[in-house]
Amino acid sequence: MSKIYERSFVAQLEKRLSKGQPLIQVLVGPRQVGKTTGVKQLLSRYSGTVHYANADDILNADRTWLMEQWQKALLLGKKSLLVIDEIQKVPNWSETVKALWDKSPRALRVILLGTSSLQLQTGLTESLAGRFELIRTYQWNYEELTAAFKYDLNRYLTYGGYPGAVAYENDFDRWYSYLKDSIIEAVVGKDILLNRKVGNPALFRQAFEILSRYPAQEISYTKLLGQLQDKGNTDLVKYYIELYSGSFLIHPLGKYSAKSYLTRGSSPKMLISCPALFTMHEGPRVLAEPEKRGRIFENAVGIRLLQLPGDLYYWREKQKEVDFVYKYQGQLYAIEVKSGRRKLSSGLNAFLVQYPKARPAIVTTDNFAIFSEDPRKFLDKVSMKPDEK
Repeated sequence: MSKIYERSFVAQLEKRLSKGQPLIQVLVGPRQVGKTTGVKQLLSRYSGTVHYANADDILNADRTWLMEQWQKALLLGKKSLLVIDEIQKVPNWSETVKALWDKSPRALRVILLGTSSLQLQTGLTESLAGRFELIRTYQWNYEELTAAFKYDLNRYLTYGGYPGAVAYENDFDRWYSYLKDSIIEAVVGKDILLNRKVGNPALFRQAFEILSRYPAQEISYTKLLGQLQDKGNTDLVKYYIELYSGSFLIHPLGKYSAKSYLTRGSSPKMLISCPALFTMHEGPRVLAEPEKRGRIFENAVGIRLLQLPGDLYYWREKQKEVDFVYKYQGQLYAIEVKSGRRKLSSGLNAFLVQYPKARPAIVTTDNFAIFSEDPRKFLDKVSMKPDEK
């Protein structure tokens, strides 16, 4: 990983901690994307006293261990900073944190880091409501990899996602093994199978490989079920997708509709969290095929949009489609991706007839770098307002 590059969440955390009485800061994201590194960059210049502890370093981190870390931070003095890494490893962590926080509200500044959204989300909403702010991190995007490792678009669409894998790009077997053993198996084995009921782990792993082959594609649950080598029902497929989504590997998008029940009942459009996961299964020459290159480029646009606040969908009616529909603060954007692949007829005009207040925008390989740097600024700049159409 680059020694000088600093991800944007570091400045975001630093700004929040500088306020008078910050809430608990919760940093959640996938494995091996620099959460711990980023927090340590912040700590290296933090002016106050700090206590850092990692629950993953302890064989049996429990409530008592967590209370000990809290006490150590309190003894350092008022307004000390407590950082707990891999907080999800501590059983019933959220109830313990709630009790400690409520006993002496904001006596400490607190950062909690976690790798499993599945395990964190329940505790946050049930026990810590009103006491925390959430910062989500994701796999590295094009703008970050370009700044840190001088990526070009082809390199990003082939290997992009995990900075730790950069050193192995010239040896595909080593690169593949790093992703499989250090990331995928760690997620499946540690984050999912140890904490969620999965009746057939082999089938669950097979489901990930199948899902990874459908970047930016709409696919029915029935079709996915048919490709699994086991009898089951679509609820099983939905459950598997939910687990992989909560672990930051697969992101299903619903079809946009003004009627929410139609969105919930639609076939999902699959986004894989980064291009590297597609290359794992398709090989390093994946971009040689225009259809696959187009899919992974469209996927890259979708993943970047997914990192924004707001909601992301796709839209299709018969042969008309819009690649992405982004909704934030009451504003609707219809986004078409010019990727070079053959696709159904552009649905922008049809979508704008139904939703005349939507603002259309087009992302291409030529403007992708500008888009990736600041998608919201890009959309506001290039999309037409309703009175300009």
